[in-house]
Amino acid sequence: MTDRPQTVLITAATGNVGPHAARHLLAAGARVRALVLPDDPNTGRLPDGVEAHQGDLADPASLDQALRGVDGVFLMWPFFTLGVETVPAVLRRIEAHARRVAFVSSVGVHIGLEPVDNNCHAYVEAELERTGLEWTFLRTTGFHCNALGFAHQIRSGDVVRFPYGAATRTPVHESDLAAVGARVLLEGGHGRRRYLVSGSEEISQARQVQIIAEELGRTLRWEDVEHEAARRAMVETGWPPSYADGALDYFRDLTRQPEVGSTAVREVTGAPARTFREWVREHAEIFR
Repeated sequence: MTDRPQTVLITAATGNVGPHAARHLLAAGARVRALVLPDDPNTGRLPDGVEAHQGDLADPASLDQALRGVDGVFLMWPFFTLGVETVPAVLRRIEAHARRVAFVSSVGVHIGLEPVDNNCHAYVEAELERTGLEWTFLRTTGFHCNALGFAHQIRSGDVVRFPYGAATRTPVHESDLAAVGARVLLEGGHGRRRYLVSGSEEISQARQVQIIAEELGRTLRWEDVEHEAARRAMVETGWPPSYADGALDYFRDLTRQPEVGSTAVREVTGAPARTFREWVREHAEIFR
């Protein structure tokens, strides 16, 4: 991708996307750093060759060592556990060191559902636009790994109870999203671009469960959970009420019209987006 090895820092590096981003960047010849919390129990998810740096987005001064000598940042912001109060200070520190940022944003921004003044991706996008960084926004639809939310029910019974089984999304494999981010950071020509990053298929939640059943050789049944009952359960498990409302309203809308999709994965990486069935085959043991 480039004649000069570049150094890239990944934030929220041990989650569902970060380890994939590290693998793609390493395979492309980049030097990879991971920003990890001091007590992060998931550092073992990072591939060999990644340099772990302790730091916390809640404490911008703690990022300086990790950012020193960095060319680009694969930026993910942990909204559930951290507000956006430190976003401007974090971006100032990134701008002092790096040239490019690939920010994992949301389809909600793409379709205008996320207001800029909320604790959300739109706010981070707006703040990045104020900087001199060469930014690219990766506005993602759902992740295939969201289906892990079904795993406990599938392992313990034959019925999956969730809201809005007919909600039809265009989910993306986490590795495909990571591959787009790696290309954006290591190649030219992606600055100030806003990519909608999705999978290649429209698939309902209920259909996802049926695909899991087919791959397991089992019979599974979907049962809808009523909207208000689902909201109570989400808030009780730690969802901010505004996030729960936004998610459920969006899923209700997706029962009427499928989620938007794109061909960005193929266009940026040259490879087709992987299907949900492929993801299930990779993770089947989690559902057994």
